[in-house]
Amino acid sequence: MKPKIIDLPKIKDSRGNLSFLEHPSQLPFKIERTYWIYDVPGGEMRGSHAFKEQQEFIVALSGSFDVVLHDGVAETSFSLNRSYYGLLIPKGYWRTLKNFSTNSLALIISDKQYNEKDYIRDFEEFKRMKNV
Repeated sequence: MKPKIIDLPKIKDSRGNLSFLEHPSQLPFKIERTYWIYDVPGGEMRGSHAFKEQQEFIVALSGSFDVVLHDGVAETSFSLNRSYYGLLIPKGYWRTLKNFSTNSLALIISDKQYNEKDYIRDFEEFKRMKNV
């Protein structure tokens, strides 16, 4: 599976719009953990790791930021800036979040509970594991 943008339903209403996600209609995995990143100082990056097994879905609930993915050979960047779509990241991709706008809010939805042993935090080790 490759990373991809998934459009979420957007219900327009004069009182304010509503979007949602459900498994399996929008999200291809059951949710085991949800966390969010906020108040990121200018110029800072988050992430800079990969997962052996975990996959994630990332949505910019507010503001904007870039998600830079590396498959061990090539790098791809996705700009997230709307709350009605998100980025599905399969296991085995190095991910870095950067260029956070003021008051941005990143929602991360995962198919696994936190497990430090699932993290790959060294990029050279990541490339070795990908046999690059």
